[in-house]
Amino acid sequence: MRAALTRYRVIAWIVGVVLILLVVIGMPLKYGFDNPILVETVGQAHGFLYMLYLVAAFDLSRRVDWPLKRMVLVMLAGTVPFVSFWAERRVSALYLAEQRVREQQTPEPVAG
Repeated sequence: MRAALTRYRVIAWIVGVVLILLVVIGMPLKYGFDNPILVETVGQAHGFLYMLYLVAAFDLSRRVDWPLKRMVLVMLAGTVPFVSFWAERRVSALYLAEQRVREQQTPEPVAG
C-alpha cells in the first residue's frame, strides 16, 4: 500500500505544477497576448496527467478502503490550482494515521 501512496503523491505534485503553469502562465498568454501555444501543449499534457492522477487516486482509495465521498473529493483536487498540493498532504496524513491504527490492531505473533 505504501507504493500506492508514493505513486499518488508523485502524480499529485506533477498535476499540480502543470495546472499552475496552465492557469498562471498559459491562460494570460492566450487571452492577454493572443498566444495560445502554451495552453495547447500544456493543456493536453495536463489532461493526460490528470487521467493518471485519477487512476492513482482510485487505486490508493480502494487499497485503503476509503468512502466514496473522500475518493471523489481527492479526485477533484486535481482540477483546482494549488488544491492538489493541499490534498496530497492531507491524504498522506490520513494514510499514515490509518496505518498506525491498523498496526496497533494487529496482534503480535507469539514467540514460541
